[in-house]
Amino acid sequence: MRFLELLGSMIVNLLTRVQGNLEVAGRIFRMFYQAVFQLFRPPFRYREVIRQLDFVGTQSVWLIAITGLFTGMVLALQTQIGLGKFGADSLVGAGVALSLARELGPVLTALMVIGRAGSAMTTEIGTMRNTQQIDALATMAVEPIHYLVVPRILAATLMLPLLTICFEFSGMVGAYFSFVVHLGKDGGMFIASIRDYLDLEDITHGLIKSTVFGVILATVSCTKGFHAGGGARGVGLATTRGVVIASLLTLASDYLMTAIMF
Repeated sequence: MRFLELLGSMIVNLLTRVQGNLEVAGRIFRMFYQAVFQLFRPPFRYREVIRQLDFVGTQSVWLIAITGLFTGMVLALQTQIGLGKFGADSLVGAGVALSLARELGPVLTALMVIGRAGSAMTTEIGTMRNTQQIDALATMAVEPIHYLVVPRILAATLMLPLLTICFEFSGMVGAYFSFVVHLGKDGGMFIASIRDYLDLEDITHGLIKSTVFGVILATVSCTKGFHAGGGARGVGLATTRGVVIASLLTLASDYLMTAIMF
């Protein structure tokens, strides 16, 4: 009987967790659907969109640039160590460029923005929910999703590709410095390999990924904030879960898009 009790408890806990995850997924998809529907309805809040563009994009530039710089430096160093064993130093530039354009640029940019801007979105909207400011907007006939969610999703969708370009450029600068200055290799060989192996398609596919990541991070962050409860502790838990869910969905969608594109 003790075994049956433990087995039943495990099954109930498993079903409860599955139900909770399905509920979260449903909220996210519903939020995205409502945001797309509200996107084309007036009034168009240009000032709020510009404010979110500044918050998500402009204020993240230095973070993304520094992250990309050191990522490129480390990537060039590690790639040279690996390829140097086979006498393939001439392919280091191409390896770094392809890695940044296809994977590391979009993914690391999205993860950094999730940590900086996505968490702030959840906290801000969650605080508004707990202080009944969202209810006040609805009372004044202001659609909360149109006012709060749409500008953030639009800003993240537009700015993630631009931040990805910034990350990749900074990463290539760091890789060139590491390869030429630190390792003392030929810079012309580094540039030539990039020119020979990097295609425009590699860059565009990476930018498509970053656009999808922007939609994911803003939708998940706003959803968790919109349904946050329980005061300050509830907002903190919503922020943590929002960052975790957005990061996991980013990595999972990256795999799916890589399998489809390449």
